[in-house]
Amino acid sequence: MWLPIPPEEIDGLPDTLEYAHWDGGPDFPTDPARCAFYCVPYMKPPQVCTRPLPAMANLRVVQTLTAGIDHIKPALADLAPGVRLCNARGVHDASTAELALTLILASLRGIPDFVRGQDAEEWRSGFRPALADKSVLIVGYGAIGSAIEDRLVPFECERVMRVARSPRTTERGPVHPIAELPQLLPDADVVVLVTPLTEDTRGLAGAEFLSRMKDGALLVNVARGGVVDTKALLSEVESGRLRAALDVTDPEPLPTGHPLWHAPGVLISPHVGGPTSAFLPRAKRLLRDQLIRYARGESLAHLVATTG
Repeated sequence: MWLPIPPEEIDGLPDTLEYAHWDGGPDFPTDPARCAFYCVPYMKPPQVCTRPLPAMANLRVVQTLTAGIDHIKPALADLAPGVRLCNARGVHDASTAELALTLILASLRGIPDFVRGQDAEEWRSGFRPALADKSVLIVGYGAIGSAIEDRLVPFECERVMRVARSPRTTERGPVHPIAELPQLLPDADVVVLVTPLTEDTRGLAGAEFLSRMKDGALLVNVARGGVVDTKALLSEVESGRLRAALDVTDPEPLPTGHPLWHAPGVLISPHVGGPTSAFLPRAKRLLRDQLIRYARGESLAHLVATTG
């Protein structure tokens, strides 16, 4: 079992399994051909995460510590049939939902301008919009989307609309299918993207999507950069019609000199939705529970794909 967290730091691991610690370093801890359960290093480039896979002849499980799997899924095509890919659903709910709310509030209340004013020793007061009485549209209503709504409740939003791949009903109200986005977008003051990056969602927030957002609306992306068409977004924010708060960008990392850095009404955080103090205890619990299931021969949680 290759783990990116030292196994001695994870309480309750089955003692019937053999563990090795590898977090993306140049040297492998054991022969990769012996690895049956590979937990992908966290916050490492795809080329690092996928490097041992070709040599893992006896691999049975690939476990990510991210909800998204786009960085690892392409490499699975070269693996033997039957390898299971599991994601980290639930690990980042709290952290990412906190950041989404932070970006919404900071953008609406003008916090970036206050920081610039403080740096310049200028008292920049003025009228700012509140989150209260706003309509919020959550696109990608899974575990993280639900956690975002949990945190919106005390802020007296007029309405929260929910969109996912398939329609369903929740205790809080309906979840609309993605096909209804054109009808929902014009009513939203804030649009929060939380959808995974797939072939269906790449470029989802393109020119047509953005054109349907109301004047002055805020786009918040805590999903993946590729969900937004950067060129189309730049056109909207540079005109002043829309604002944006982006934890992820396309390209990423955003290179020096890119126009998004200084586009009006754009707040950028450097993909920090997941890496907080909330991550490690939740990641440890996930690995412990998955490895207990694996040792017992039980079905694994959060299975998203199987090779072959």
